[in-house]
Amino acid sequence: MSGTTVAAVVVNLLLALAMWMVSRVAFFLENYSTFAPGLSAATWGDWLKGALVFDTSGLLYVNLLWLVLVLLPWRAMTASPAAGKALRWLYVVTNGVALASNLIDSVYFKYTGRRSGVSVFSQFSNEDNIASILGGEFIAHWYLVVLMAAMAWLLWKGYRRPRVEACGRPVTYYVSQVVALLVAVPLAIVGMRGSVTAGTRPITVSNANQYVSRPVDAALVLNTPFSMIRSIGKKVYVVPDNISAAEARRIFNPERTFAPDSLSTQQGKNVVVIIVESLGKEYIGAFNRGMKGGTYRGYTPFVDSLVSRSMTYRYSYANGRISMDAMPSILSSIPSFVETFFLTPASLNAVEGLPSMLKREGYSSAFFHGGHNISMGFSAFAHAIGYERYYGLDEYCADDRYGGMDDFDGKWAIWDEPFLQFMADRLSTQRQPFVATVFTASSHHPYKIPAQYREVYRDEDDVPIHKCVRYTDMALRRFFERVSREPWYRNTLFVLVADHTNLTSHPEYETDLGLYSVPILFFTPDGSLPAGVNGEVTAQQIDILPTLLHLLGHRGEAVVFGKDLLTVSAGNDWAVSYNNGIYQLVKGDWLLMWDGEHSRAMYRFKEDPLLQHNLLSARPAEREAMEAQVKALIYQYMWRMNNNRLTPEGVLTR
Repeated sequence: MSGTTVAAVVVNLLLALAMWMVSRVAFFLENYSTFAPGLSAATWGDWLKGALVFDTSGLLYVNLLWLVLVLLPWRAMTASPAAGKALRWLYVVTNGVALASNLIDSVYFKYTGRRSGVSVFSQFSNEDNIASILGGEFIAHWYLVVLMAAMAWLLWKGYRRPRVEACGRPVTYYVSQVVALLVAVPLAIVGMRGSVTAGTRPITVSNANQYVSRPVDAALVLNTPFSMIRSIGKKVYVVPDNISAAEARRIFNPERTFAPDSLSTQQGKNVVVIIVESLGKEYIGAFNRGMKGGTYRGYTPFVDSLVSRSMTYRYSYANGRISMDAMPSILSSIPSFVETFFLTPASLNAVEGLPSMLKREGYSSAFFHGGHNISMGFSAFAHAIGYERYYGLDEYCADDRYGGMDDFDGKWAIWDEPFLQFMADRLSTQRQPFVATVFTASSHHPYKIPAQYREVYRDEDDVPIHKCVRYTDMALRRFFERVSREPWYRNTLFVLVADHTNLTSHPEYETDLGLYSVPILFFTPDGSLPAGVNGEVTAQQIDILPTLLHLLGHRGEAVVFGKDLLTVSAGNDWAVSYNNGIYQLVKGDWLLMWDGEHSRAMYRFKEDPLLQHNLLSARPAEREAMEAQVKALIYQYMWRMNNNRLTPEGVLTR
């Protein structure tokens, strides 16, 4: 196709914009069940408006080099056939990569709940099985591969080549190019900034929330190229200026002093923390008896039996959405705000955790994960917080009593059943008292189970993770059967918690709060803890460490962001999470959504589990109190991350 430079630029950018929108439609359809609850005639317009703003910005960032080369008054760039072909390739490749990132994220979004930033490359930098995983995903989502090929073909065929011949004489060419450049530069700046208003800051990821009513829907308004570009070189932790240091400390102070008292009923006991991959509360029948007209039974008969014998909570939540968020939350009482702690410079701060604190009281420690020993950064964090021994895939394969790589699931780790038996054997040789943690792996994408169980646990309800949850529940049952014969068993406090949720099929668990709903169980074989489901107090992962320290009669100071579940009173209990630029604070019966500057919504979530009735303006007293608390939480978190104050003053672990 031929034509003037300006016409070619306009046509090509509109063509690319159309393809970006097509990739968004694919993102929407791939994750329809997540976005469907927020879908209405009123939301369509806001979603589309926001999508155009962010796609325009992302499109201009991605095509900036192409635009400069086309519009600069450089005749050879438009007159030469070779240069014209190079420009065409540049246009197709850069937009093709952007479109591919959108389509890849449409699959990965199921596991993170947000668009990927540049940190996604760090997240998988130590995984040596990425090619295998991507290959499997290409096969499973072949239709997205076909769509990508079709869009690339349309970009190539629809590309309009700028031609110097249409500009006539050289003087006319140079004048027209300079004029076009002078017009294009401010328009491009406005487009990339996302606003024509002078003095405003360029839009960033959090601005997507102004076009949506639910934080999770912000991912539909955003696009992945924009999210990645805007996260490059950004300071992750910014101390807010909407509250003073003194006020923040008055409202929330994470520095605590622990000492034994009458509630410290587990002194001297071993501690085993079991972090179960993807065990959302949705899968556990004991928490869902009223669902499906009372016929819901769940997929975890063994965990159900533990619930009836454990200290547990009806309202309990994760503090993050991915596996890498779970370890800092559970073992160091550090929630995940803005970015995964592992992936930030703050991960080099001095930090304590359950093993380093208990080591001062004579505890030995071990961490178990059946993946490659550098997988997900688990071994590095385990070492940082004081675990003395790390047992991973290498140690498992070195033990000739087990099946070695024959027990590898082909993607991530050793299957849960044999690895938990391996752990049981190792614990039997561990010096007491000990603290041990295991992070399971089998209830995870790509949702496979060992061949010998495929006829036992089949796909159910079109949710592929259900069979994996059944398998992992069986593996946990066999683990407990094995260790129950050990002399140390009855002198042990077990904690069972999920790292995050996964695939959902019930609307209660598809809300912005439901997506964080995980079980938290404290179980003692000797029955020394009160059993039952507490429906009054809200629990979260970051509460596990301070609660354990109190139960164990720990003496000393610690920096913990969570609360002690033994002493918190109903109504003063709380939980926090960060969701696509929105801080979610649960306190008592209320859920507040705060965007860092303003409250966006407020729900009485126990009475309104689907979060359909925004009561933001109806309860100003409750809102103001919760706003003050979330401001204080954010301030303390950001200040401590930036100033290396995650431990009490004078206490450094490295």
